[in-house]
Amino acid sequence: MAAKFVALAISTSAYADNPISSGTSFAVTSDGWIMTNAHVVEKCSRIEVKGRGLASDPRIDATNDLALIKVSAEPPLKPLTFRRTPTRLGEDIVAIGYPLADLLSDSVKITTGNVNALAGLKNDTRYIQISTPIQPGNSGGPVVDRDGFLLGVTSATFSKQAADEIGITAQNVNFAIRASVGDLFMQSQSIRNVSGDKEPAQALLATADLADKIAPSVFQVLCFGSPVQQSTAQSQETVASLPSAAAASPLLDASGYDAIGFDYATLKNVGYQDCRAACESDRQCKALTYNAKHRFCFLKDNVVALIRNSDAMAAYSSAKASDLIVSDFTSYSGMDIPGGDYKRLMQANYLECFVACVADNACRAFAYVPKKKECWLKDTLGRPKAAKGIELGVK
Repeated sequence: MAAKFVALAISTSAYADNPISSGTSFAVTSDGWIMTNAHVVEKCSRIEVKGRGLASDPRIDATNDLALIKVSAEPPLKPLTFRRTPTRLGEDIVAIGYPLADLLSDSVKITTGNVNALAGLKNDTRYIQISTPIQPGNSGGPVVDRDGFLLGVTSATFSKQAADEIGITAQNVNFAIRASVGDLFMQSQSIRNVSGDKEPAQALLATADLADKIAPSVFQVLCFGSPVQQSTAQSQETVASLPSAAAASPLLDASGYDAIGFDYATLKNVGYQDCRAACESDRQCKALTYNAKHRFCFLKDNVVALIRNSDAMAAYSSAKASDLIVSDFTSYSGMDIPGGDYKRLMQANYLECFVACVADNACRAFAYVPKKKECWLKDTLGRPKAAKGIELGVK
């Protein structure tokens, strides 16, 4: 999860024996096993769990961004209970972790929110989308329900880089790996967790009581690197603050897609190869969309997503491949779906309209009117009809 969504381990200063990054973990057994994200620990030469000493025997599931590490079980850990019943859309949740521990206090922190969606990016059912505000350092922390049962593991958030690129901030678009994925990972390692459900007579916990219950099971994880890693991290931090010209990267073709980004030039009455050559010869160009019907070429200085469009052909810099959202939207020009409008954005551009719909679980489609710079979000899908001057996007 690169630029569009960013992992939440926090990088720290890279000096002699200081950690190069940190994250959060939580107990899953009483005999010393704790769970966190793979990206928190997989590149560490040494892993320390605050209050428990050095960790050993890391078990990594890079595909699902999960890891298990072993710490001292004296005194015994207090494992969190994996909830058996399914996660519900809209239910109240709490995230616990150690965000920005080198800037804010180094104590555990708690945030509240809701389950916004029952799937992640591109309908990935390994994830739930959550609104709990989370920061770098939250990676690997538990997401629990109001009774303290584990629902997920904090994993990623919509990145500032992506927000800056599209000119708006998609607020509280965060993701957690489902607890059921963690359960399967533990089974694959022959490690048994504790699972259960709320008793009918069990009272709902106040947030402060919930914090008291869960906090003893949550630990900060410190990742230490070799001197070479530390030197490289320090060098990268210095270079990142300096402007530099991007190296030219080959273009990747995407037939039947429209590249979503900022148009900085338009070429009329050209073929696709001419359009592609124009982009390849211009270092500013990161992507293009070619409309075969009208022989228009749109050169873009950025690209954040691909959206299906049967009339279009796209190409994008290979350097952007890991940052790109391949969207499940389909784009239609000169079409609209009457009705279903529940929100209007004024003075918006197409990108803002697209991202507003992506970030809103209620949104099924959007209609963008370029001449008026208006965006209409729709929560129902009616019968589409021809409508001149309207750009329609449908999930």
